[in-house]
Amino acid sequence: MLNRPAGRADGRASAHYSLTHRCPDEHVIALAGNPNTGKSTVFNALTGLRQHTGNWPGKTVDLAFGRADLGGKQAVVVDLPGAYSLLACSEDESIARDFLCEQGPDAVIVVVEAGCLERNLNLVLQILELTTRVVVCVNLIDEANRRGIQVDGEALERELGVPVALTAASTGYGLEELRRILADLVDGRLKPEPSPITYPTDIEDASRELESRLPTLPPAVSRRYVALRLLDTDPLTRQRIVEAIYRRAKSISDKVVSQATSSIQTSKTTMKPGIDDVLTSRWLGLPIMLALLGGVFWITLVGANYPSALLARALFHMESWLSAAFRAAHAPDWLHGAVVLGAYRTMAWVVSVMLPPMAIFFPLFTLLEDLGYLARVSFNMDWCFRQCGAHGKQSLTMAMGFGCNAAGAMACRIIDSPRERLVAILTNNFAPCNGRFPTLIALASLIAAGSLPASLLVVTMVLLGVTATLGMSWALSRTVLRGVPSSFILELPPYRMPQVAQVLLRSLYDRTLLVLRRAVIVAAPAGVVVWVLANMTTPGGSNVLATIARTLQPAAALMGLDGFILTAFILGLPANEIVLPILVMAYSSSTALVETAGFAVLGRILAANGWTWLTALNTMIFSVLHFPCSTTLLTIAAETKSLRWTALAALMPTAVAIVVCCATHAVARLLGLV
Repeated sequence: MLNRPAGRADGRASAHYSLTHRCPDEHVIALAGNPNTGKSTVFNALTGLRQHTGNWPGKTVDLAFGRADLGGKQAVVVDLPGAYSLLACSEDESIARDFLCEQGPDAVIVVVEAGCLERNLNLVLQILELTTRVVVCVNLIDEANRRGIQVDGEALERELGVPVALTAASTGYGLEELRRILADLVDGRLKPEPSPITYPTDIEDASRELESRLPTLPPAVSRRYVALRLLDTDPLTRQRIVEAIYRRAKSISDKVVSQATSSIQTSKTTMKPGIDDVLTSRWLGLPIMLALLGGVFWITLVGANYPSALLARALFHMESWLSAAFRAAHAPDWLHGAVVLGAYRTMAWVVSVMLPPMAIFFPLFTLLEDLGYLARVSFNMDWCFRQCGAHGKQSLTMAMGFGCNAAGAMACRIIDSPRERLVAILTNNFAPCNGRFPTLIALASLIAAGSLPASLLVVTMVLLGVTATLGMSWALSRTVLRGVPSSFILELPPYRMPQVAQVLLRSLYDRTLLVLRRAVIVAAPAGVVVWVLANMTTPGGSNVLATIARTLQPAAALMGLDGFILTAFILGLPANEIVLPILVMAYSSSTALVETAGFAVLGRILAANGWTWLTALNTMIFSVLHFPCSTTLLTIAAETKSLRWTALAALMPTAVAIVVCCATHAVARLLGLV
């Protein structure tokens, strides 16, 4: 039975947090659940943070911390990686299990999907064997109701013996009730009494015998849980334990879930398989994927030109005010050059060239993600990865890489096999990230006349990255990382109508402004460095930047590039976003960026420095295939714990980029195209 007192609690926004900074009087609340149940959305609602959410499994691969106020009491909320079971051995599920066992949270919120309650109860029942301080959050209740599925929260509470909150976290429904329950639970006013699972008699007897013989355990660890884990090392016993859990989950689900059977509801629930028959078709799946991707880039190119030019005029108009202020303050020329001509102009280029396409591309990409389409893309790509000796989950980590390669490398934790995980980490950089898309879009607009051909060219570059990922996965799986690919099951999430306002705000804050902020922070010091190099002279009379470019020129010429392009990529190691601004600064005859920006002006600058369509094409190819940025390299080092693999992650894509660029340049010259 469960006694539930009245009370109230309010969530409050907080900064990123860590248990190492936990105050003595703060409670710790763990957030667990199956992948794709809206767990991260619940986390964001409780803490006010903006952890990335999306309609596909595997996004949370590490612990995320936030702080919430529960009726005047401070609480640390820890978002655990999604897990289907505590009995599994994948790294992300091990992280969730180890935290629950070792940290002993004051409460555990288990988020379950209302429309798939029977399957989700498997994890709930396992966690109840570990701790009694559990709140079950039945999320996506609105979606279930639309499908004719009704969940009796009070009946579920009686069956489990723990409090239950019915929520729709994306709209805020039920979250106040969840906060109130949490406040009562952590303060001790609510004392759950969960009903234990009854296993076969021989397992129960063996469990009690083991419990009596176990040494002293930490307070957070249940003796029954440890005894059962010792018993399930035997495959047959493990199977019987799992079957007992599933029988109990089905029994509870049958009692608390009711399904409408009207023809209207039936048509709604059967619509998804019909759509998936098309979107995941062997013959239509990939063409539809390419068409959607091309459409996204076409809209981006059409919409970005005018705002980019308008923003450039405004930003560079402000430069005259800054210069006037420096003159009025009688600042030395070197200070004016470094700050205004170096740092400010570089930032102005970054903002004017990157912001408009990002502000269009990321909301469109997020709409596809929230709709549930990214999981279908991964499904379509699974066969390709398996043929290359890689794990099918690598398609998910590659999709993460399109946002950020560092995040993609971390997402490889969802792959169980160490060999396949390493293959995924080493090849993730071939997926063009946020920082490279603005460069690709800008250069594509210079090569192809018209938005449609330019968008097709960007799609071609994305396909080049995917092809490189598959090719190098195949090569690694047959050389230094030999092995047979393991199978996996991918859960296709239901299609969900995106909330456009939330998508716009989240993509603007989480992606557009975040990437832009990172680019600006890196661009300012990079602009100063480039300005200094362009104004320092060598004994021969030329500046240092030109000397570096001249040294790299012979190698660059073989690749269809020039020394300044390679110099820009090297100096752009901190962030891919700043490669193009550095290149324009390096080209400027006045050792500073020109006083305007935009795609049209960019084309004139590059053409004046000897660029042809082949130069732009090879620069795009090198941008897609070259070495990772410093953030990604540091992440790879942390994930692999090996300098050797990190070095390979830098050298391998660079070698591929050099070979492909040299081949492209040689073929074009052989055919007389330049």
